[in-house]
Amino acid sequence: MNSEQLSELVVEALDDLKAKDIVRLDVRDMTTVTDYMIIASGTSSRHVQALIDKVREQTTLAGHRAVGVEGEEGGEWVLLDLEDALVHVMLPSVREFYNLEKLWSLTPAGDRAAPDV
Repeated sequence: MNSEQLSELVVEALDDLKAKDIVRLDVRDMTTVTDYMIIASGTSSRHVQALIDKVREQTTLAGHRAVGVEGEEGGEWVLLDLEDALVHVMLPSVREFYNLEKLWSLTPAGDRAAPDV
């Protein structure tokens, strides 16, 4: 399974359990850490945990095991590291505060247009 197929599987698993505002970012040109970042919101800490459990279950069945998980104890923001895809599931307030979509959508400094003088 390539990284694009993995990211599609993650999005489908999140959608199956009614995750909110699912975003898939292709970050291959920005970092060597991962190929895709998938960001979604859950409606409660229990929903966040259920979403992560579903993603972990579906990716394991497809033969792709997670290498790490962070934040399960709090349930406000859980990160699932699938190597080729990083899955962030958060409560809406946490997602709004950290705004990962904006952070990872920035263009590299060399690609910015020169300011008008």
